[in-house]
Amino acid sequence: MNKMTRVVITGMGAIAPNGNGLDKFVNNTLAGKVGIKPISKFDASETGITVAGEIDDFDPKAVVGKKAARRMDLYSQYAIQTADEAMKMAGIDEENTHPEDLGVIFGSGIGGLTTIQEQVIKMHDKGPRRVSPMFVPMAISNMAAGNIAIRFNAQNICTSITTACATGTNSIGEAYRQIKEGRAQAMIAGGSEASVNEIGIAGFAALNALSTTPDPLKASLPFDKDRNGFVLGEGAGALVLESLEHARKRGARIIGEVVGYGATGDAYHITAPDPTGKGAARAMQAAIDEAGIQADDVDYINAHGTATHANDSGESLAINKVFGKDSSVLVSSTKGMTGHLLGAAGAIEAVITVAALAKGKLPQNVGCFNQDPECNVHLVNATNQDAPTADYALSNSFGFGGHNAVLAFRKWVND
Repeated sequence: MNKMTRVVITGMGAIAPNGNGLDKFVNNTLAGKVGIKPISKFDASETGITVAGEIDDFDPKAVVGKKAARRMDLYSQYAIQTADEAMKMAGIDEENTHPEDLGVIFGSGIGGLTTIQEQVIKMHDKGPRRVSPMFVPMAISNMAAGNIAIRFNAQNICTSITTACATGTNSIGEAYRQIKEGRAQAMIAGGSEASVNEIGIAGFAALNALSTTPDPLKASLPFDKDRNGFVLGEGAGALVLESLEHARKRGARIIGEVVGYGATGDAYHITAPDPTGKGAARAMQAAIDEAGIQADDVDYINAHGTATHANDSGESLAINKVFGKDSSVLVSSTKGMTGHLLGAAGAIEAVITVAALAKGKLPQNVGCFNQDPECNVHLVNATNQDAPTADYALSNSFGFGGHNAVLAFRKWVND
């Protein structure tokens, strides 16, 4: 095992409520564009919820293909499009990468929820014999990973992680470990979610987890004292990770570097985070330690920042534990622009974090009009988002069940 293997990022793909495609997503996010909008996919009037982070410009025929799309739930279609974008950017093919050296770790918090909803209704209305033979392979949450592996002939590890809202971050972190520990040379990693439907909205609304605010610009309020719940979003994010040696050997353009990964469990509650933030703090510290840096070296944290009361206050405490109450580390949650993409959240947030370091410009914490005194963190705004000297960043994800996952990234400098 080569413990010194460095892991770099050579490709990224994204589809999010505020941008379909990597460039649109990154540019719109750095410009503070909100993609939250009135729900149009179904009549949500009885749920009490009026807005979501919908994808309204997705064409399954464009990348996935008409025939293939009929055999995939929407979450798998999103996954394929972002993986395809990332692989094209990376320039990986069978001529420069052996299929047995290329793996996939790609997850979803829920999987094919639209398929499940449609087929249960069909069974109820028309009987069990009318259930589609494609129900199971479209619904199960590992199938995004399976479809990606088939598409790109990736014959190394192919697996799926489901850790609720930490899914995307855990997937990227475990892919990083596969390469760092010498088990693979390249990995396609990320997360996808497509749960903006009747049962998805109704289920989270029943938990009193969603914002009931009808104004899309005031619904998702990370770290604001008037925050009242998260906004459900959908989409996907994908990264291509490679060993530095493999990337250099084939002359790849390197975007950034993964330098650390921390994962812990709260062992506290099925939905609520530990209010002390100690599990989240340990995950951040573990990522920093693996990176071989000090907390003071971290310039930016892409916070989980769901705009629920418990999450934002607990995460702020965790940041204070690791960095100190008077730390100058800049913090922002991009969920004020995208909503909360559940299993895909950590993936698109990893994408924007890597892009922010590369561009020297951080995403603002859109949606915070009056910062909660309980959230004692230094938020990114229009006056401090230009950060040309930022070298290290963390991306935090915390999920139902007490899953804490943190990635540490380094700006790429040819060395």
